[in-house]
Formats: sequence, structure tokens, C-alpha cells
Amino acid sequence: MSRSSIQTLTISGQDVVVKNGSQNSSEDAKELLKPSTPSKKTPKPENSITIAVSSRVLFNMDKEQQIFEQQGMEEYIKYQVAHETEPFSPGPAFSFVKALEAVNTQLRDLYPESEELFDVVLITNNHAYVGLRLINTINHHQLFIERFCMTGGNSPIGYLTAYNTNLYLSSDPVKVREALEQGIAAATMFTQEKMTEVSETQLRVAFDGDAVLFSDESEQIYKAHGLDKFFEHEKAHENKPLDHGPLKGFLEVLGKLQKKFYAKGQRMDCPVRTYLVTARSAASSGARALKTLRSWGLEIDEALFLAGAPKGPILEKIRPHIFFDDQMFHVEGAAEMGTVACHVPYGIAQRVPERKGLKDKEVSSI
Repeated sequence: MSRSSIQTLTISGQDVVVKNGSQNSSEDAKELLKPSTPSKKTPKPENSITIAVSSRVLFNMDKEQQIFEQQGMEEYIKYQVAHETEPFSPGPAFSFVKALEAVNTQLRDLYPESEELFDVVLITNNHAYVGLRLINTINHHQLFIERFCMTGGNSPIGYLTAYNTNLYLSSDPVKVREALEQGIAAATMFTQEKMTEVSETQLRVAFDGDAVLFSDESEQIYKAHGLDKFFEHEKAHENKPLDHGPLKGFLEVLGKLQKKFYAKGQRMDCPVRTYLVTARSAASSGARALKTLRSWGLEIDEALFLAGAPKGPILEKIRPHIFFDDQMFHVEGAAEMGTVACHVPYGIAQRVPERKGLKDKEVSSI
């Protein structure tokens, strides 16, 4: 993209100020922002659990991306401005974000003064001129997203630390890898033909184990020496905790929120539920995984050891809002059955990534 300056949108209620010389007035913007966003207090970044999502995973922008790739930035901006009163349809992260808001609603009821809430940040390298259509879409779908980072063509990765990001979701695998290299939990999301209906009141998050919650140290043994040596290694090291993987921190913050509900007597009907869905075998290598979680002081609500069986059918029953895995064939298998599955490009399995049906183009994206 040719425009490299950073434009910032400041949103307060429905007043919009577009800095860096935009000609759009606040009064013009107000006419676009209907229906109105519910009035809620935005938590301070240092207190919240920050989920950074790109515009292309929150909303379906495939048509607009195609215009950008084929016709360039100027035609892309013209198209967006001409259609800025037309809201985008939901993307793969939409149901996940709605579930975060549902959890926030229940937290506010139980802890009215607490700022330990989910805070969704829209972070994108879009130009600020596109911002009005994004804001209009957010209000149309009645989402509560007050923080934007629009970098006008520059990579947004450098801003993730400034936003105290706990999880970053993007359709761009290059940006996701950059985030992981910065120590930020991140995953690539994909446009899917099928998405299963999920709960509107309970957030469900499913994790793979090795190279997602845990490091890939055991997977390296398997890749180098085979399954039998892997079993021997895990049995010999059963009482030695695995090192942490890229998504451990996100599980930790989910666990902290769960404990707030437990403290109010809501363990059995907690609106946050977590799942470990792993190809490990329970008897042969499951103990080390569970003991590692215990050593970290973390609970997992359900642990499913599949012993190499496909994960798609189990995930179809769980109906998580989001599932994280480091291997594309598990991601694809889950997605084919309607689960919103994300790829965590971390560890030894990334040496020869295999992609068949999901869209994962390493091109410049909006």
C-alpha cells in the first residue's frame, strides 16, 4: 500500500473524530452510526483481557480484498467510501466476539466496578477512510468495540504490545507468525463455507495440547524417533512439566475469569468453558499433559484424548466458538464439519505446512 501514515479513529459513544485532516465532520459521522452502540464503560487496557481482531476475520471482506488485490489501493478506497452505509456480513470471528460480550455482561452483573473484562480491539492496516464503514457495521451488529488501530498500510504488529494484547486473530499468516515471534498469542483464521451454530450464553474455547498450550518438545521426539519412542519418553518424563506453548497465557486469563464466577457459586453453570482436544493417548501420554496443567495451577473443564482419531466429530459435538491447533490437517478437518478452527503456526509441524481447502494466501491484506 502506498499510504504509510497512521490514522487514528477515536470513538466515544457515537461521536467520531478522524484525525490527520479528514473532511468528515462529527455530525456527518453520526448519521452513519445507526443503530446506536449500547452505552458501556470501556475498561482500561492494563486491567482488561485484550483480544485484537483484524477486520477481515471479524467481518466478511472477501469481495473488498479482491478489489484491493486486483485494482489497487485507490479503487479499494473508492469502493469502500461508496458503500460505507452498507454493513459487512459476519466473518469467522464474529460469534467468538459476541460470546466475549455475553461473558462481559454477566461479569458486569456480578462485579459492577471491576474492569477485568474482555476488551476487543479492531486492529488493521486499513486506511482511515474505510473506518466509517467499519464503525457503521459494528453499530449495525450492535457490537461493543471502542478501540481501533488503523495503520494506513503499515503492519499493525508493533501496536499489539502497546494494547497489552492477550490474543491476536488475523487472516494473514505472515502477521500471525510475526506476533508469535513477539511472544503474543496469535492464530490464523479462515473463511469457511460452513459454520456451526454455537451458544449465545457460554463461551467455549478448545485447545490442542502440543505446540499450542504446551511446547513442541514432545512432538519433536515423535517426529524424529516415532510413536514408540514418544510413548517411552512421555512415560519417563511423566512428572516433569512440559514447557509452555504460545496459547498458555490465553488459557490463564480464561481461568482467572472462571474463578470469578466460581467465587459467586457458578462453577456448574460458568459462562466460560475450556476444552483440551489432543491426539495424545490417555494411558500412554495423557498423564504428563494433565500434570503439566496442574503444575501451572490451571484447570481445563474437559480433556479429550483421541489417540490419533480425527478431531472434527468431537468438535462438532462440543460446538466451540474457536479451536486452536498447530497442524493444518486438524484445522481443515474441524472446519469441514463447521467448527471455527484457527491455525497456530508454531513448532516443528510448520516445516512443511499442508493446506488444501482453506484460504491462506500469503499476500498483503487489508
